[in-house]
Amino acid sequence: MDNVLISSPVGVMFMLVFVAAFWFWVEQVTSWKFFNLIPPLLFIYATPVILNNIGVIPSDSPVYGGMRDYVLPVFIVLMLLKVNVPAAIKVMGKGVLVMLMGTAGVVVGAVVSYAIVSRWLSPDAWKGFGALAGSWIGGTGNMAAAAAALDTPADIFGLAVLADNVVYIVWLPILLGSKSFADKFNKWARVHPDRIKQMDDAAASLDLSERTIVMRDYLYLVALALMVTWLSNVIGPLLPELSLGAENPVITTSVWKLLLVTTMALSLSVTPARRLPGSTTIATAIIYVFVAAMGARASIEGLGQAPAFLLGAFIWIFIHGAFCLLGAWLFRVDVHSVAIASAANIGGAASAPIVAAYHRPSLVPVSILMALIGYALGNFLAILAGELAHWAGGGG
Repeated sequence: MDNVLISSPVGVMFMLVFVAAFWFWVEQVTSWKFFNLIPPLLFIYATPVILNNIGVIPSDSPVYGGMRDYVLPVFIVLMLLKVNVPAAIKVMGKGVLVMLMGTAGVVVGAVVSYAIVSRWLSPDAWKGFGALAGSWIGGTGNMAAAAAALDTPADIFGLAVLADNVVYIVWLPILLGSKSFADKFNKWARVHPDRIKQMDDAAASLDLSERTIVMRDYLYLVALALMVTWLSNVIGPLLPELSLGAENPVITTSVWKLLLVTTMALSLSVTPARRLPGSTTIATAIIYVFVAAMGARASIEGLGQAPAFLLGAFIWIFIHGAFCLLGAWLFRVDVHSVAIASAANIGGAASAPIVAAYHRPSLVPVSILMALIGYALGNFLAILAGELAHWAGGGG
């Protein structure tokens, strides 16, 4: 830390927030279509990697541990407060089941693809697969949470971020282009003729508006988030680490803390706390700063594994797609719902509305609810996917 330009915690924190703000500012003032394909997330991660490796900021700082132990749990609570499963089911019906099939495809795909490519990856690359599973089940926040729980090395996390964005460039056009085959797809899937009209009618009756946020709402949100964070830090160390037959613990204290935070946050989502405005916006801003902190800890040496990691990611995404198609046929669901379901998994709350707006604008609000269901499942299943991938790759 003595050889870096900025070493004080407040200076490091400023740089992380500045990097996140800078790339969103660039996106805003330029309106480049480039950012529709490659979101600011990739640059928010990559910029601190460069700053770290050229000696501007340190690779080790108290800020990074604080982000993991305190800021990340606060994010999880704020994001999961808005989970509303009944509303999503009311509009999408069996489309929610297709999303769950896609989620199962992510878990299975992680295991299969890692078993294929693990021979070309470092022994701890399975932790990156666990992190990427978090992104592809829920979103960036789940990626960060799973990485923290699995103790994913920063350079391996970088491979997950890279794969997430590269696959997104290929997968998003496929989801958008599927609209052109709507009639043939719906005939193949044996979709009921009234399904789309029923969805539009249900969406029209859905009220997801929020009242204007006021000062006391911030206090309520912060109090809830810190309460859950505190309780998880008190209870987590009291729970036993479990090996489940493996050589090393599978459920560690870090995993317990994450699962406790997630469970308590989901419990709050069925209380009046769900009606507090502003939580999702605050949470989204927090997670981008957390991703920047992950980048600040990374070394560029891990990029040598990128080709094998990307190969695994592409095998993985098409397994997910196959599960979505199977779900569409089994549950007789239209192509619009299938595309939104896949986007809610793979792209999260940022991409699902884009796909919904292109396929069926009336479904934009519920597409966000679908993504939040993914957020609710992501922490639990990403850890499972990572551990199963570890087992499939010969780990124990």
